[in-house]
Amino acid sequence: MPRFDNGPKRPTNLSLNAKVLDMARELGMNVSQTVDALLAEEVRRRYWEKWNDENKEAVTAYNERIEREGLPLAKYRTFLKGR
Repeated sequence: MPRFDNGPKRPTNLSLNAKVLDMARELGMNVSQTVDALLAEEVRRRYWEKWNDENKEAVTAYNERIEREGLPLAKYRTFLKGR
């Protein structure tokens, strides 16, 4: 999974809605920090969406095998005994 904490900062140019930017500044928001956090959240979401798409067949095959054969170490589980 991508980790973004303590990553170096890089200057960039953005075009933002002027009214939204003015209101954010009025509210005392740190626009750079806010955009950084929201962008990181969206990158994580898309990363996992892409990962799920790319690994869909493997996950399905694994789940089918577990359904068919059970968990490999299930006999050593103690927390479900007595049910």
